[in-house]
Amino acid sequence: MSATLDERIDAAMVENGRTIASDPYPWPFDGDLRLENTAIVVIDMQVDFCAPGGYVDSMGYDISLTRAPIEPIAKLLAFARARDLTIIHTREGHKPDLSDLPANKRWRSQRIGAGIGDQGPCGRILVRGEPGWEIIPELQPIAGEAIIDKPGKGSFLATDFDLVLQTKRIRNIVLCGVTTDVCVHTTMRDANDRGYECLILSDCTAATKMENHLAALDMVKMQGGVFGAVATSTALMDALA
Repeated sequence: MSATLDERIDAAMVENGRTIASDPYPWPFDGDLRLENTAIVVIDMQVDFCAPGGYVDSMGYDISLTRAPIEPIAKLLAFARARDLTIIHTREGHKPDLSDLPANKRWRSQRIGAGIGDQGPCGRILVRGEPGWEIIPELQPIAGEAIIDKPGKGSFLATDFDLVLQTKRIRNIVLCGVTTDVCVHTTMRDANDRGYECLILSDCTAATKMENHLAALDMVKMQGGVFGAVATSTALMDALA
C-alpha cells in the first residue's frame, strides 16, 4: 500500500531532519533542507532602489531603509558562496524603447516626479543598461550566478526564472532584497503558488516604510504560513553551517 502524503513528509523529516528556526513553522515544512535544493534569491538590490539619485531617492523616500539589508545580505552571500549554494539575482528594468512598460505604470511614476524612462541623476530611471539599473557595488554578482532581468514586480513574469530554478532542481527559495512589500512579496506569492517552499529573511529585506516591511512579514505568517515562513539570516546560516 502506497504511503500517504503525511507519511512521506514524516519519512523525509526523519531522513533529513534539518530545519530552520522560523515563524510560524520550522522551515522547510518537511525538513528537506539541503544545499543542493536551496537557492538564495536577491531581489532588486539596484542603484535605483538603494543609492542616492536613484528611483526611490527621487520619489522622496528614505534610502537608509532600503540600504539597511546590504550588510546582512553581503554576509549571507559570502557564506553561501563558500558552500556553493545557488545564488540568483534579479533586476527590475525596462527596454530602452519602453515597449515593455505598461502605460499605467509610467503614468503613476510620473505623477510622483520620478517617471520611469525619464532622465534622472543615475540615467534614465529603471531602464536596462543605465547606471541606476545596475546592482549596487556592494552586492555585485560573481561568475556563475544567474541574473534575472524582469520588467515587473514579480520575478516570474516574462523571465526565465522558473526555468533556472527547475534546471538547478531548486525546491527551497530564500528571499532577500527590496522591497519587502512589493517585489519581494510578489515573487514570494508567485513562487508559493508554483509549489516552491519559501523563506523570507527579515534582516535581509526592507521597504520604503518600516511599517510596510513589518506588515509584509506579518502577512507571510498568517493562516499558518500562507506564503511560507520568516526567519533571520543568522538562523539560516546556523542551520546550513
